[in-house]
Amino acid sequence: MATFTSSLPDDLLKKLSAAAKNLSVPKNKLIEQALSLYLDHLKRAEYIKSFQKASQDQDLLSMAEEGMASYLKQVEDHEAR
Repeated sequence: MATFTSSLPDDLLKKLSAAAKNLSVPKNKLIEQALSLYLDHLKRAEYIKSFQKASQDQDLLSMAEEGMASYLKQVEDHEAR
């Protein structure tokens, strides 16, 4: 594990200390958990943005519709057996 040193504004450090005390966890573990959650949040936001962008792409929508039509045909053929 690598060591990282940083500065925090006084008010944020006070909040961190209080939260760590209330949760009975070391400040570094609280920072680690918070950063991990935040980075996961950023990744989810990136996925959402890419899906929203894809939803506006007419070529992509056409391919998806064609794929769904093909899938529906396969399901219907399978149920007809």
